[in-house]
Amino acid sequence: MQKKLKVGLIGGTGMVGQRLVSLLHNHPWFEIVAMAASASSAGKSYEEAVEGRWKLDIPIPENVKSLPVQNAAEVEKFSADVDFVFCAVDMKKEEAKALEESYARTETPVVSCNSANRMVPDVPMVIPEVNPDHIQIIEAQKKRLGTKNGFIAVKPNCSIQSYVPPLHALLEYKPKNVLACTYQAISGAGKNFAEWPEMVDNIIPFISGEEEKSENEPLKIWGHIENNAIVNSPSPVITTQCIRVPVTDGHLAAVFVSFEKKPTKEAIIELWNNFQGKPQLLGLPSAPQPFLKYFTEENRPQTKLDRDFGQGMGVTMGRLREDKLYDYKFICLSHNVLRGAAGGAVLIAELLKAEGYLQAK
Repeated sequence: MQKKLKVGLIGGTGMVGQRLVSLLHNHPWFEIVAMAASASSAGKSYEEAVEGRWKLDIPIPENVKSLPVQNAAEVEKFSADVDFVFCAVDMKKEEAKALEESYARTETPVVSCNSANRMVPDVPMVIPEVNPDHIQIIEAQKKRLGTKNGFIAVKPNCSIQSYVPPLHALLEYKPKNVLACTYQAISGAGKNFAEWPEMVDNIIPFISGEEEKSENEPLKIWGHIENNAIVNSPSPVITTQCIRVPVTDGHLAAVFVSFEKKPTKEAIIELWNNFQGKPQLLGLPSAPQPFLKYFTEENRPQTKLDRDFGQGMGVTMGRLREDKLYDYKFICLSHNVLRGAAGGAVLIAELLKAEGYLQAK
């Protein structure tokens, strides 16, 4: 039996960190052996650190309950006993950026759930089914950092996970203009209804920084590697509105798209239902089979019914029809904490391991 890689989890007390704890429990390739958080949690056991704020409806896995929480700022000490780290910290962007880079410089690869390093030109921002080839930029990044094995790879914003994969499956028809309105769950803010009662029976038509990320990050994902950097794609032109809605989990999007070569509706649905990315072809442990699913029912996908498709790692679409201003419009849905955050990070780590970028120290 293959020995599991030793994982350090930085920021394990927050919502995404807790999901990582649950997903890595009994993972076939990875095992959490160390936990780090802010100085205020350091010195406690993990169970003590999350007392009164464990957000999942499953118990804390026994193998991490008694793990001592270390100070994430003590980089050398924490990185000494792990093969790589997941980072899901709640701190200012520049602080998170510096922290992740400091870990990478200790020859400890970082798989990040944070936004801090997403737009750094030599940091791969990956949806594994969409742009797995971008991990090749890691070699250029290691040269910049002066490392042999240390690097940073990051997952994209949760808001784009619902509409980028369906559009990616249609790239042969060259999407040129995209309008996406996202209706985003409160867990995207790391909260539940008990902590955010003002969201009950309410919609907030603003999420700070979300529209900028939603419009720009897909262009990096669809970009190409040139001169030791990822160069953004010039198209499609994307405009978004991002709205917080009273839903626990699941980001739904209403998408409008025009193409350079307009496909038929039948061709779109066939491409969606038959799409496979590298994780499916490699049979990675967290890869959903299938990745994309189109519903023929008029009232699907629904957040409550369909967010857990593919154990929360799949993307569902529905209501594809022609539009008066654009070529087509459709609805799509993804689980923001699983596909969009913790699960997406785990799948990136699986891809990195399969491609030889993660190894035992």
